[in-house]
Amino acid sequence: MPRTPALPPDSLIPGSPQRRTVLKAGGTLLLSVLGAGLAPSSARAAQIMAVRVWPADEYTRITLENDGDLKATHLMLANPPRLVVDIDGLSLNETLKSLVAKVESNDPYIEHVRVAQNRPNVVRLVFDLKEEVKPQVFNLAPVAGYKHRLIFDLYPVRAVDPLAAMIKKENWSDSGVPAATPTPAPQPGDATIGKAGPDAIARLEADAARAGSTPAQPQPSAPQSQPQPPTQPRPAGNGGKVARMVTIALDPGHGGEDPGATGATGVHEKDIVLAVAKRLKGKLEELPNTRVMLTRDADFFVPLGQRVEKARKVQADLFVSIHADAFIQPSARGSSVFVLSEKGATSSAARWLANDQNKADLIGGVNLGTQDKQLASVLFDLSTTAQINDSMKLGKAVLSEIGGINRLHKGAVEQAGFAVLKAPDIPSILVETAFISNPEEEARLKDDAYQNQLADAITKGIKRYFAYNPPLAKGRTA
Repeated sequence: MPRTPALPPDSLIPGSPQRRTVLKAGGTLLLSVLGAGLAPSSARAAQIMAVRVWPADEYTRITLENDGDLKATHLMLANPPRLVVDIDGLSLNETLKSLVAKVESNDPYIEHVRVAQNRPNVVRLVFDLKEEVKPQVFNLAPVAGYKHRLIFDLYPVRAVDPLAAMIKKENWSDSGVPAATPTPAPQPGDATIGKAGPDAIARLEADAARAGSTPAQPQPSAPQSQPQPPTQPRPAGNGGKVARMVTIALDPGHGGEDPGATGATGVHEKDIVLAVAKRLKGKLEELPNTRVMLTRDADFFVPLGQRVEKARKVQADLFVSIHADAFIQPSARGSSVFVLSEKGATSSAARWLANDQNKADLIGGVNLGTQDKQLASVLFDLSTTAQINDSMKLGKAVLSEIGGINRLHKGAVEQAGFAVLKAPDIPSILVETAFISNPEEEARLKDDAYQNQLADAITKGIKRYFAYNPPLAKGRTA
């Protein structure tokens, strides 16, 4: 006898109330499981770990450091000027709220900032501005000690001109400086000397001795192999009859997001070299017909290529980049001077140092979308043998003077492919003042008296260089 087929349960009958209840419960369970799997990932991507603000006349930078790659959209609004930024995949936390208090009243471009949860997983930042700006918003991948960074750079609509800013800040009159005029009789300490030679050097050193600024004697334990200045001075143009304003570009390394090396006590290279550069600027400006431009005068980051371009825009006669060495072993010590090399480094240490310094753009943070990718190669190709030869003369004169106050790491000027030394038409040197990673030298670098000695030594080296290589007349293009 055939068996009667069993009817399906009510929960499987299409359209039955029981089936709808089961399907609803199953769907709810599935969404709960999926939501539980996605929620932790979303939360991890939304953690703001640090916020930093770097105000400067040239631009203000805001940095949001986080543990994931954030996506942001932005737009400018007028009347009054505002920058509105929406950041996806982010929830408001106390760290991000602290951004409000980090904007100071003296910020050149930001009046204040507002932070709010605009909608679920979207945080809105509104920057109320003091003037219209050209914003750049970009991401930086993890590098050095940093995790992911979201960067807001607020530039003025009209970029700061280095030459105009230098003249305005120091109250100089650009119109009163002739390109070439007859030189009066040289005075002791003059930076521009007509018929240079050993007698000129003797006068400079005698004048320094009378002023009580003779360098301290080298340390007894320090092996000294100091370079000597060139024996034959280069004749000046127009029979040595050239007197004009000499412009020197000083480049304090690192800055802002890029702290440089850090000593055992926590002092940053960027702070030490800025202090030394400011002292040096003051001493150089005491020389006749001399003005000085700092590539940065506060704690903000300047890309390597822009440092070179600033020097060229002010038609600098010299470029001096100031740094403080660091090495994995704290026993390393001594001062060094480097110039550019087109053919490779003169030592493995010089090569290592150049590679390390050339990472500054990665650490400091450059918007690759606006970077001239051909700049570095063009400047390198344009670098001439004459520029490197003049840089060597300047380097030897400065190294000789620094050797009087500190042990020299190397007894000769070294060469390597430093990106910051690639100005094709400006004698350029990089001075490593001392090893900040050496506890003894770190203590000296923090000392006001030693910083003053460093500034004195570099000033005397520059005077020595000009005594043998008077600045020639040149056309005015700025």
